[in-house]
Amino acid sequence: MNEKYIDELLEKINNLKAQGEQEIEELRVKLLGKKGEVTHLFEEFRTVPPEQKKLFGQKLNVLKNNALAKIEALKESLADSQQGNAASGQLDLTMPGDKMELGARHPISITREEIISIFKKFGYTVAEGPEIEDDWHVFGALNFPPEHPARDMQDTFFIDNHDENKILLRTHTSSVQVRSMERMELPIRVICPGRVFRNEAISARAHCIFHQVEGLYIDRNVSFADLKQAILLFAQEMFGPDTKIRMRPSYFPFTEPSAEVDVSCNICKGKGCNICKGTGWLEILGCGMVDPAVLEASGIDSKEYSGFAFGMGIERIAMLKWQVNDLRHYFENDVRFLREFETVI
Repeated sequence: MNEKYIDELLEKINNLKAQGEQEIEELRVKLLGKKGEVTHLFEEFRTVPPEQKKLFGQKLNVLKNNALAKIEALKESLADSQQGNAASGQLDLTMPGDKMELGARHPISITREEIISIFKKFGYTVAEGPEIEDDWHVFGALNFPPEHPARDMQDTFFIDNHDENKILLRTHTSSVQVRSMERMELPIRVICPGRVFRNEAISARAHCIFHQVEGLYIDRNVSFADLKQAILLFAQEMFGPDTKIRMRPSYFPFTEPSAEVDVSCNICKGKGCNICKGTGWLEILGCGMVDPAVLEASGIDSKEYSGFAFGMGIERIAMLKWQVNDLRHYFENDVRFLREFETVI
């Protein structure tokens, strides 16, 4: 065993440098592996004469301890360097990236944008208004008589119920139609999407908060036939080209005549199923010709102009489109439910 070789190897170990984990591991194997230089010297130690064992044994122990310490020092130095680069903003572009969790649009937002895009193709513009409204725009201008049940506390969230013109949370986006008639030049062709509030018990079929899209078209010589054609085109764009509609007489204070609109069930193709309760039809919206009194209340000459209005619940359309059977799913923010819409464009 050569004492000079041991001293040279010790000096070499003390001066070792490495640039990465792989290089450090290669140095460890070269020195301390089964065929490493330090390991080989320990195997030669067995042939050393007894009188020299103490001297060489001490030198080999120092050599091995220095090699182990140097490898650990190189690892710590590399770790400190990587942390320093991260803290200073110097990113290691060779490091694997962190997986990013992508979200999904809410089904109500998807349905809202689809409804808006359809009516935009028909020439409608979007109009919006405040959620906190006064009694005139929510009820008075829309021909609601003072004793109408919708004014009752059981249906409406009143903020200030003491003044003559009460302040409340709007119960429908028809208030935006009133504001549109007050400030826009004729002809008017708008849709009014938004959130509305009603004092109702929360269940699978009802909620105290929901979303609506209402439409308004006012011009000369607008007829009920124009209304029917607009609704039919919308239904076919939303639910498919084979969709049929039917209109049933109804009553709304702000339209006359008024109608409820059903579409043919897109699940059973009109044959009858549990979604349509065996009728083959699904109700989607209410509509009608704007009452002349409503036009006059907003300063529009009802003898020269006529118009139609319609309104639908976005939750209702979304339930029909994706066969969701509980309205509460839209408000619970259950990630499992929302992830079902990740692939919807």
